[in-house]
Amino acid sequence: MGNGKTGEKGISTFHLTMLGLGTIVGGSFFLGSGVAIQAAGPSILLSFILGGLLVYIILYALSEMTVADPVPGSFRTYAERSLGRSVGFITGWVYWVGLILAMSSESIAASTFLREWFPSFSEVAMGMLIIVGITLLNLLGADYLSKLESGLAAVKLLAIVGFIVIGLALIAGWIPGTPAAGGGELQNEAWFPGGIAGIAGSMLIVMFSYSGFEVIGLAASEVENPKKTIPRAINMTLISLLALYIAAIAVILMLYPTQGMIADQSPLVLALTRWGMGWAGTLINIVMITAILSTMLASTFGLARMLRSLAAEGHAPAWLKDRHDIPYRGILFSGAAMLLGLAMGYLLPQQVYLFLVSCGGYSLLFSYFIILASHYRWRRVTPCSPEAACQLPGYPYTSWVGLIGMIAIIVSMPFISGQGTGLVVGLGLTALLAGIYWVKERRGRVSAPSSQRPIPAPLTEAAEEITGIRDDRETADEVPDSTTVPKNKKE
Repeated sequence: MGNGKTGEKGISTFHLTMLGLGTIVGGSFFLGSGVAIQAAGPSILLSFILGGLLVYIILYALSEMTVADPVPGSFRTYAERSLGRSVGFITGWVYWVGLILAMSSESIAASTFLREWFPSFSEVAMGMLIIVGITLLNLLGADYLSKLESGLAAVKLLAIVGFIVIGLALIAGWIPGTPAAGGGELQNEAWFPGGIAGIAGSMLIVMFSYSGFEVIGLAASEVENPKKTIPRAINMTLISLLALYIAAIAVILMLYPTQGMIADQSPLVLALTRWGMGWAGTLINIVMITAILSTMLASTFGLARMLRSLAAEGHAPAWLKDRHDIPYRGILFSGAAMLLGLAMGYLLPQQVYLFLVSCGGYSLLFSYFIILASHYRWRRVTPCSPEAACQLPGYPYTSWVGLIGMIAIIVSMPFISGQGTGLVVGLGLTALLAGIYWVKERRGRVSAPSSQRPIPAPLTEAAEEITGIRDDRETADEVPDSTTVPKNKKE
């Protein structure tokens, strides 16, 4: 498997793009977008455009740092270098815990749908089989996984394209025996039924529909040529997502009333079924299961590499360190954690579990905010150069737009029922991790001999300013040689 060096085999631009799309296009769009449409009405189109703009800013901020220094751990490592070890610790664990909860809920959703075809299987057994299968497939490594994700992502993308084509045929009246829908329901809808609050309330789910793009950064140390592959993969991913999402949502708006959306049913299926295309709706349901499994597969890829990065920096138990190209221990530990999340989903009262799962949305928004903050700090001390290609236009103003956008979405979470509790749980998780880090560091300082105690941060920063040398505390000997990349000399 490749290590990211030019001329050696690794993840190609196409495979990285499909890995990104495989993570992004999942149940959040096929199933969850109905809630966002109901909240915002036709103005959901504006929400998806705004979401795409924010993703553009975040992705290119991440890309600049990744191209300059494609290190394992991606945005967690950049946060640690730019904002301090405590932020790196909190960011890594908030992301990992939130995504574990989200993927556990995805396994429950997939098992619920699969039981329609396999009623003899219990949902618990089905969910366990799904998680075990996803975990075992990840053990095959990034090269095999990226090719598998390419196939699964292709199925999802073709399904969305097929929905758009069938929808346009219904709108134009090209289906025999079916009257033309024309402007349909869109002609009778108020464009901003919920006002600004409706748009704001829909943004968390919209960002969920885009979530997963950070896997491009987490895979950066395993691509064949980061400087060319990463920007190309970002461009291809963004263009594909914006075109498909906006076209699909526009078709849905013409075929189905926004206030008739049902939370636990796909808006694509509802639209097709309403116009006598039940058979197509069944196919979409099958694709939706594929989408969920594909998302879990790619997310586990990112979770394992996040754990390896945390362990390499001393932020996770030493037994999670892995010297192999494939982070076997991180994969197995993440799989075990998803099984625990699955058990929580069936043992705890449903409402409590939903509260826990909703913090997954907060964890993603928190991670995106940290990416932007890390990049802003990084660009202030890293001038544009061939090594640090400056790709984000309008810096620092675009960075401010992104940071304010993330804060606004987090603050607006209570506008939709259930999201407010997710915000409280997410903030509680962040505070808990901050407390754990404080206790951990305090014990470390007390137990360490005075000659080995860390230099206080202000003195360290002053020394860096004087000498121009930075100590990143990188334990490169704990990271596989194939993923170790020289640091940017300008840092």
